[in-house]
Amino acid sequence: MGGSGTTEEWKKTADTTNMRQEDIKAAGVEGSKRPPGQNPGGVLHQRRKLPFSMTTIAMAGLAITAATAYFTLYVKKKPEADAMDVAKVTTGMATPENTRPRQ
Repeated sequence: MGGSGTTEEWKKTADTTNMRQEDIKAAGVEGSKRPPGQNPGGVLHQRRKLPFSMTTIAMAGLAITAATAYFTLYVKKKPEADAMDVAKVTTGMATPENTRPRQ
């Protein structure tokens, strides 16, 4: 049967890093023990791939930066300016009428 072959494969590649010595002996996986730091392809438990694409990360960073700029300007605005004036200044679409005090 193919069952014993899969059991032997498991014993060769078993992850024994979180097992106690007694558990390793009881499971019969002494042959799969590796010295610390001998994990091929892994560097100090770091991921190879990011959980999001670079485009998604860049778009999120841009949105956070734009929101921070808008709210910073909104907090520092003159009392007579409204939210639309701040949005125009933030995006660079403001005209002098948007930046001067109203009568």
